Amino acid sequence: MTRITHIGGPTALIEVGGWRLLTDPTFDPAGGSYRFGWGTGSRKLAGPAIAADDLGQIDAVLLSHDHHDDNLDPAGRALLPRAGTVVTTVAAAKRLGGDARGLAPWTTTRLAASDRTPIEITATPCRHGPPLSRPIVGDVIGFALAWEGQEHGVLWISGDTVLYDGVREVPQRLQVDVALVHLGGVRFPISGPLRYTMTAAEMVELCGQMHPRTIVPIHYEGWKHFREGRAEIERELAGAPADLRERVRWLEPGVPAELG
Repeated sequence: MTRITHIGGPTALIEVGGWRLLTDPTFDPAGGSYRFGWGTGSRKLAGPAIAADDLGQIDAVLLSHDHHDDNLDPAGRALLPRAGTVVTTVAAAKRLGGDARGLAPWTTTRLAASDRTPIEITATPCRHGPPLSRPIVGDVIGFALAWEGQEHGVLWISGDTVLYDGVREVPQRLQVDVALVHLGGVRFPISGPLRYTMTAAEMVELCGQMHPRTIVPIHYEGWKHFREGRAEIERELAGAPADLRERVRWLEPGVPAELG
């Protein structure tokens, strides 16, 4: 059984096979203003549903990227030294140092311990913006988690990405059971209509190809630069096929949910 607790924004606690894995740690209180570079920035509108000090042991952090505060804020960064392992991009691993493991897309690492089920972590492609934006926005990865006993496929975390050919590779190469999809349709005034994360429409298109049993929206609330919240996502889902709508699972922040 896999248990997932949505803490806020991109941050979720995944408990499986004796492991406690944390995605993109963001634990600052609400109200702070942040700058992401190149004239972009945002304000945090909601604090975490669970405080960092109340999390307990964290065996590994799955960090899609380290250079934007809405995915790794100061309180989240302070948590990293007490996490057993940090799995992230190659560039972020170099910046973070220590035992951080850097993965390029479609490369793999393994979490193993004598008293737990081993987990294979494969990095999946992301592009955190429009074409040719990578030199500006930096490298990002998603994660596919596989372990012995999975009946229906991997657990996939999209990371901050728009829908593009690299993400469309995921359903071609992997059978996805549970998909944690970073949404929000992020935009900034300085770059007008350009988007930096998936929209609800893109989620519907992707999951129509992917056919996960469970779709979990995350990264859609808690920050000013998220342009599509739950209401906008649900409006888009209203026009989606019924079988896809029925697979969407909204997690109440701070409340553990059993998935599969």
